[in-house]
Amino acid sequence: MSSTQDAVRERYRAKALQMADAGCCGDGCCGGASAEDGCGTDYTAAELAEVGLDGSISLGCGNPMLLAQLSPGQTVLDLGSGGGLDVLLSARRVAPGGHAYGVDMTDEMLEVANRNKAQAGIDNATFLKGTIERVPLPDASVDVVISNCVINLAEDKGEVIREAFRVLKPGGRFAVSDMVELRDLPAPVKQALDAWAGCVAGTIPVQQYRQLMVDAGFEGVDLEITNEQAAGGLPGAIGSAAIRAHKPLGLG
Repeated sequence: MSSTQDAVRERYRAKALQMADAGCCGDGCCGGASAEDGCGTDYTAAELAEVGLDGSISLGCGNPMLLAQLSPGQTVLDLGSGGGLDVLLSARRVAPGGHAYGVDMTDEMLEVANRNKAQAGIDNATFLKGTIERVPLPDASVDVVISNCVINLAEDKGEVIREAFRVLKPGGRFAVSDMVELRDLPAPVKQALDAWAGCVAGTIPVQQYRQLMVDAGFEGVDLEITNEQAAGGLPGAIGSAAIRAHKPLGLG
């Protein structure tokens, strides 16, 4: 395991323990005051009421539910599922007949997610131990891949995107919220492990993200910047992006 992955795992292990002890989100994943102050606020009260939880279990930078357009009977995968909010909301939307999976590499987060699943009384959701680079699901087994501020944490984003493409069925959709780089960040920021684990240093430029999607085989790639944040002393250096694409029909 790399030092970067170690730093990410330790940050989210600590967040999971904080959730378990105090039921609050603490620092938002995406860093900066706006992320910290707005943890979970992209979810409506009605959405949270669906699963009997609150926004404190969200560590993301957006709401993939706004992008995913889920339907009953579908299979959904959340990359880096954390406390499980997006998986549990997805499970509600794909019932009856559908299933929602979440994959996370942190044991403590998986414990939190399974506790939240029990509290919500949802039985069509499964949390899997694994990494977003090596998802423990078969080829062409998923209708929709979602994720919330996680892909930027990976060292090899192309590997993650190719893995998402692998598990999607032909015609399957990619509906992700993530952080991207809007201005060149100073080298010390890009090299700092705490900045990487905080969803800052691991960001890549929009065009590079788009090219990785195209190289993996996705079509209809659309990246929309939904807000901007300061980073490394630079205003508007990073931003949240809504990212949509689909796997072409006829591909296994």
